[in-house]
Amino acid sequence: MQIKKVGVLGCGLMGSGIAQVSATAGYDVVVLEQDQKFLDKGFAGIDKSLAKFAEKGKLKEPVETVRARLKGATTREALADCDIIIEAIIENVDEKKKTFSALDATVKKDAIFASNTSSISITEVAASTKRPDRFVGLHFFNPVPLMQLVEVVRTIATNDQVFEAAYEFGKSLGKVPVRTSDKTGFIVNRLLVPYMLDAIRAFEEGVGSIPDIDNAMKLGCGYPMGPFTLLDFVGLDTTYYITHVMFEEFKERRFASPPLLKRLVMAGWYGRKTGKGFYDYADPANPVPSRL
Repeated sequence: MQIKKVGVLGCGLMGSGIAQVSATAGYDVVVLEQDQKFLDKGFAGIDKSLAKFAEKGKLKEPVETVRARLKGATTREALADCDIIIEAIIENVDEKKKTFSALDATVKKDAIFASNTSSISITEVAASTKRPDRFVGLHFFNPVPLMQLVEVVRTIATNDQVFEAAYEFGKSLGKVPVRTSDKTGFIVNRLLVPYMLDAIRAFEEGVGSIPDIDNAMKLGCGYPMGPFTLLDFVGLDTTYYITHVMFEEFKERRFASPPLLKRLVMAGWYGRKTGKGFYDYADPANPVPSRL
């Protein structure tokens, strides 16, 4: 099972990153978006990222060669001859099911479908297609060009050869793939989300301040960033959504959203992307703890 051409659904932060690493690895890539303006924005980000990699001597080919492998499209017919299609759209199960269902009749029957979801059931999305045996999860991490890990997720219906092809595809991108099953949260979020939520509860209970808890985990455990810095980076709205999915699955307190997280999201304080979360980013170079 040879993969030569890659389709990517969505040209946002994750989609553009997946497209970039695929083109850098030598694959022809087609990125599908709803509107040309989203493609323009995503491709501008790719151009900037590729320029940085070239400047640091981390590209094996000229930027122009990599860039020539990338094409944008606004109609799904452009994906007809892709060997694997990776979805990186909004984290909404109904939207994902609708998107894959529409693609099912358009692309070739032996194409592999993959979702980049971090929390939604791969099995549920796969069931909306006529090829659940050719459906996997490929969970990349942000920022995709820099993060080495990709979780390769199999469902009870995934064909063995398809799963191994997806695993080898991950390796071909220069990533370190890990095999996991379709259990909510997979490996990383299953372990990471309770840790971040416990950090919020520790702050709510007066165990320590936001910077003290961050510094304790950085210096005491060797983490590259503390839990509150990480929460702001991931997005509090994203984390809040994931807590709902995981709590619905397991019905355990460790997956439930703490009250403070809910209130921050209700206030529109999502972290770095909105300029305010557990930290205030009025001066992005020197964030200060928010008054909570």
